[in-house]
Amino acid sequence: MFHWLNESTTFFPSSESGIDMDPDDLSPEWHDVASRDQLDPDFPLGVEVNGQNVGLYLQDDEVRALEDICPHAYALLSQGFQENGQIECPLHAARFDIATGKCLNEIGQHDIRCFPVKVEGGRVSIRIPIKVEEAPK
Repeated sequence: MFHWLNESTTFFPSSESGIDMDPDDLSPEWHDVASRDQLDPDFPLGVEVNGQNVGLYLQDDEVRALEDICPHAYALLSQGFQENGQIECPLHAARFDIATGKCLNEIGQHDIRCFPVKVEGGRVSIRIPIKVEEAPK
């Protein structure tokens, strides 16, 4: 679940997200990653910021950002199948909830991180972890 913060469309992962992140673990700066017009509700967009792979999703006219590497096997989730608020890994069908990062089937092994997103002036920006680490199991 993400919280709406202001008119500029800023979302922060809530405690209901699959993996909790301490705000101190996030880089203080916002990284401009895409134009809002690049996003399509049927096709995620994969981006890389400081070595961190991030998938951008347009869901119910809201932009979401999730860790983009499947925990089961190295595959970009943004190259998977987006449907009904879920992303399915293109390799072995691991599924994750786009709003929370929650793992929805056993093959996915564990939840994935959600990242704060803001959209201003038609540009999408995200905050990422300061250190790139594997998500906790």
